[in-house]
Amino acid sequence: MISIKTEREIELLKIAGEIVGDTHKYLIPYLKPGITTKKIDTMARDYIISRGATPSCYHYDGYPANICISINEEVVHGIASNRKLKDGDIITLDICACYKGYHGDSAWSYAVGNVSEEKKYLLEHTEKALYKGLEVIKEGTHVGDIGYAVETYALEHNLGVVKELVGHGVGNELHEDPEVPNYGRKNTGPVLKSGMVIAVEPMLNLGTADVYLLDDDWTVVTADGEPSAHFEHTVLITKEGYTILTKR
Repeated sequence: MISIKTEREIELLKIAGEIVGDTHKYLIPYLKPGITTKKIDTMARDYIISRGATPSCYHYDGYPANICISINEEVVHGIASNRKLKDGDIITLDICACYKGYHGDSAWSYAVGNVSEEKKYLLEHTEKALYKGLEVIKEGTHVGDIGYAVETYALEHNLGVVKELVGHGVGNELHEDPEVPNYGRKNTGPVLKSGMVIAVEPMLNLGTADVYLLDDDWTVVTADGEPSAHFEHTVLITKEGYTILTKR
């Protein structure tokens, strides 16, 4: 069931989203060669807690870290460790925060130092694919319209569209109905209504769309070892369009 949020719930979701966006802004200056992903994870945890929230990812279905940190060919759900960032990496921070029982969720991919032209291309067009998906949103939009917009843009730019992982509703659960795939057909799927809150999150690969799960049972990587990027915003559906709750 897709829930329509009350005014109180929307206010709490706005605060949770603001905390997530601010956590991204706080971490950006530290995303340099030499820092460990464990240090980034700890800093994220401490900042989220300082804002009166808690990291939603921590122990979610047993996940062992506070935020998801994925590097290069890692698509999602990378686990913080003593691994150090290197010049030329791309890193995705998927940050979720829970404020008074309500969640914010936003992933963003960043360049570390000097990255290749191919990685710049991937980052640029995955971010643009997110906004192509958001552009179609308003009351009455079908979920399939979002996926169609994302997929069309991605394929025009020769990027692989990961189909095993999707966007989702957000509320007092981190993952709610509806699922929001990054592919689809126009005028199909659930119809969006004002007051719904969803996360739209293209995950696009520089090579094949195929992915597989590592032995840690969390980290998803590209099948061909090519890099992947991930951009996500949580948005509130309005009659005229949408409001981004996780502005950075």
